[in-house]
Amino acid sequence: MILLLGASGYIGEAFAKELQQRKKEFIPLSRKQVDYSRFDLLLEFLRAKKPSFVVNAAGYTGKPNVDACELDKAGTLVGNALLPQTIAHACAAANISWGHVSSGCIYSGAKVFENGKVRAEKDFTKPELRALVEQNPSAIRGFTESDAPNFSFRDQPCSFYSGTKALGEEAIANIGQSYVWRLRIPFDEFDNKRNYLSKVQRYAKVYDNVNSISHRADYVKACLDTWELRAPFGIYNVTNPGFVTTRHVVEMLEKILKPKQKFEYWASDEEFYKVAAKTPRSNCVMDVSKLLATGVKIRGVEEALENSLKNWQPE
Repeated sequence: MILLLGASGYIGEAFAKELQQRKKEFIPLSRKQVDYSRFDLLLEFLRAKKPSFVVNAAGYTGKPNVDACELDKAGTLVGNALLPQTIAHACAAANISWGHVSSGCIYSGAKVFENGKVRAEKDFTKPELRALVEQNPSAIRGFTESDAPNFSFRDQPCSFYSGTKALGEEAIANIGQSYVWRLRIPFDEFDNKRNYLSKVQRYAKVYDNVNSISHRADYVKACLDTWELRAPFGIYNVTNPGFVTTRHVVEMLEKILKPKQKFEYWASDEEFYKVAAKTPRSNCVMDVSKLLATGVKIRGVEEALENSLKNWQPE
């Protein structure tokens, strides 16, 4: 039996659906049933039910976006750093392995391979870097699991959300046996306010940048596969291989969905942050070589995007 925490959330729902499809027995535990933020209550539950694995899809993302985390820093810290630490200690005490939904939002930018050397660049709005993305995409490399977060409390500026997600990874390091599954900008074919493709279609103006993204069903399948394949415990970037620019996503939207609206873009970072955002946003590319090396299969980002748009189901 698998214990699923955060089953009512956007990612938790996808875990529940995938576990049902795999015919895996699981308990979707809510905080109303058991306050699993309390170590003593969670440990008691684990020892009584003896799950074979625990999935933590609970966390604090802020609604409608990460700007809300700036207004509830205590809640964000508890949900993203203290809660996973509590789960880690309880699972270690009960000798149960577990998986934690983390985030790739602890990085900014990507690596650039030129003239035989690799360098990290945090800002891909620079014209010369955007030109490189379009003209020589193979020169763009993602951050790996061994790269220290560069969009965190230790490497600012960052959003409070991203800072707490990085802190959460630190808080559970070397405690028991766990997987840390890093998610990036979830999307799929189902119209939803948390869906990246839905957001792009509803923004007054679109913010253009370069990102790795995660198809929601592909993500949860890959996460569960790491456990079923008994991949080594540790951190895994779980995104669809490759990266996209927002402009490319918009072009695909226009080609496949043929929306009536015309998409407009923010003229600059300055305009975007002055009008539409309160806190810095993470935009980054992630390397999934470690995940693929375990034998986990996951579609490329282009295929996942095209399939989602061709099978789009409006709300």
